Amino acid sequence: MLAYPAYAQYEVAEIPFFNTPKGTAALGGGLRLGQDLYIATDNEDQRQYDLVPLYLYNGKYLFFRGTAGGIHLFSRDNIELNVMGRYRFTKLDPDRNAFFEGMETRKQTVDGGVELRLRGRWGEANANYLTDTLNRHKGQSAEVSYRYTFDRGRFSFSPFITWAWNDNKLTNYYYGVTEAEARPDRPEYTPGDSQWLGFGMNSTWWVSDRIQFFANLGFTGVDTVVSDSPLVEEDSTSAFFAGGTYIFGNVRRPESFISTERAGEWSWRVNYGYQADGNIVGEIDHGDFSKSGFADTNIGGITFGKLLTDGPRVDFTGKLALFRHFEEDEGNGNFWSYALYMMATGRGYSPWSKEEVFRYGFGFGMSYADKVPITEQRKQASKGNNTSRFLNYLELQLDFPLGRLFKARSMKDCYAGLTVVHRSGIFGTSDLLGDVAGGADWITAHFECAMGRGS
Repeated sequence: MLAYPAYAQYEVAEIPFFNTPKGTAALGGGLRLGQDLYIATDNEDQRQYDLVPLYLYNGKYLFFRGTAGGIHLFSRDNIELNVMGRYRFTKLDPDRNAFFEGMETRKQTVDGGVELRLRGRWGEANANYLTDTLNRHKGQSAEVSYRYTFDRGRFSFSPFITWAWNDNKLTNYYYGVTEAEARPDRPEYTPGDSQWLGFGMNSTWWVSDRIQFFANLGFTGVDTVVSDSPLVEEDSTSAFFAGGTYIFGNVRRPESFISTERAGEWSWRVNYGYQADGNIVGEIDHGDFSKSGFADTNIGGITFGKLLTDGPRVDFTGKLALFRHFEEDEGNGNFWSYALYMMATGRGYSPWSKEEVFRYGFGFGMSYADKVPITEQRKQASKGNNTSRFLNYLELQLDFPLGRLFKARSMKDCYAGLTVVHRSGIFGTSDLLGDVAGGADWITAHFECAMGRGS
């Protein structure tokens, strides 16, 4: 796995999203490539790409920027002060080649801290101070960057420069060699703190007012205390990130994309069901509703949704789901998982009355579980693969309006039907999702009501 340092990577991964109108959401993805600092062998089988799912949201209080997210402490047009967390991709697996045998694994982590962003005609500046939240490298880092954006119609180009500092704990964790790990060709080494200087260029092409493609490139010089490490064979790194996003709302020419009648609409849903045997795509969607052969477990949940944009055929809704997993009988206890996702919901109408007769939906986002579900554990163990609490989330939904059956006013905007819940690692292509190839599915019945219409 490519594990290039963060200092070019995070600016290369910058999507022009943080200055969008409050409430803007987007989904997308990109391929991340880079040059690895660690020693490699000629016949080493290294994957040359990594798929990064992008979950993007810029709210009044919360934000998500793909590999980072947090809370706005203060936010105005030209200044932001945030509490944030950010995924650190750097890692070292001793199984990578024979040279690293006998070493302890250097794991990825989530760094958290504070961030200050300033914007003006002069450009954009960003500074942050972060510390390890998972107690892995146990260190701290600081970073300052500057970029200036040139807009040329539907194209934009933003060169950047960045400086970063890692304290001695962080640098030693990833590039040091302990006494217990030392051997003749890999002597003990303690690099101390390190500094990194990087530069690059991000580019964006607005295909439409809601769809953008990006291609970003960056380079970083490596501090001599790192390049002198017996684990390292490079004195500079490069990073490339390319992909696209779909934005739910027009950020180039802001407009009202929720009708007056539904401007304050939100929804709640309850659902309950069982562990499925098949996959959401190719089996369950083809009518295979059989129970899992790996575990007999159930799931129940409550979901809250906020309408982001509506239309006569398709709505887009931001949703937060809390699921309770009942796995005590399988020896895994009962626990919670949480899903944050976007749902596209379409409608079918009667050709005679023009009234709504059914809805169908597809959701995409992220899921975090307090424990790895037992079916995922057993599936992955049978294939010799790893597991992850954090995975991609998919959802299929089909339901029917209860207002056609019941004339009570309380049933006017309520629906009943089926929801398929799915967690997976996108075929093992994403390092952010733990390189997991596989997942788990649940088939549930649900009851959902929309609230706040016309408020």
